[in-house]
Amino acid sequence: MLASLPMYDRPELTRAHGAYWALIRASLEKRGIDAPKQLTPNGLGIAFWTDPTLVLSQTCGYPYRTSLKDKVTLVGTPDYGVTGCPPGYYRSCFVVRAGDARADLAAFGDARFAFNELGSQSGFVAAQTEAARYGFQLDNRVETGAHRRSAAAVANGQADIACLDAVTWRFIQMYDDVADQLDVLTMTSPTPGLPYICALSIDGAAVFSAVNEALSALPVEHKNALMIKRIVPLQPADYPSLDQEAGVG
Repeated sequence: MLASLPMYDRPELTRAHGAYWALIRASLEKRGIDAPKQLTPNGLGIAFWTDPTLVLSQTCGYPYRTSLKDKVTLVGTPDYGVTGCPPGYYRSCFVVRAGDARADLAAFGDARFAFNELGSQSGFVAAQTEAARYGFQLDNRVETGAHRRSAAAVANGQADIACLDAVTWRFIQMYDDVADQLDVLTMTSPTPGLPYICALSIDGAAVFSAVNEALSALPVEHKNALMIKRIVPLQPADYPSLDQEAGVG
């Protein structure tokens, strides 16, 4: 069996993730669902997420919409209490170097844009959707491979602007010195958050119940460290295709 919680995995959260998974695993086994003792480090990617033995993982909204919706079971969506968002939703923040005189996104049409990867809802898709409202795309760009590296690229002058998952930005502010060199320019619109998924053969409602029970039992210090408030029963229809979201068709 496979399981992972890869989306906000960083060394400072190892203990909290371990405690969280131990409680989820115990709750799953109470419901007759076998689960691995340990999470798979860096367990992500389409092949991992579509493995028929997947008990639980967290994916990004973009691959869920475009590649996974019919191949996995949507368990639910953790709510991180992101300001300005409904439960289970999140958004991204555009960050620029501290002191940059440009006042709004419209002034960054030709700017160097750092992004984590093309398949990222928070780092790329949301940014281009927001830029389109101003009549341009962020075409002068550099791919960094991670939100933290995008933030560093802006701070050290390799790029002028980046779009960061708001939850990741909180962790950067807490743990990375680079945050002191950055300002938030503006925020994107809310979108459904990063969903928990499991294999099609597994009872998603039972997994939801197990996660909910685990969150209730998770010690406050770990719950605060992970920033998870609750799990929300968002449905596949809450994750529209990109054309539907844009009002096409």
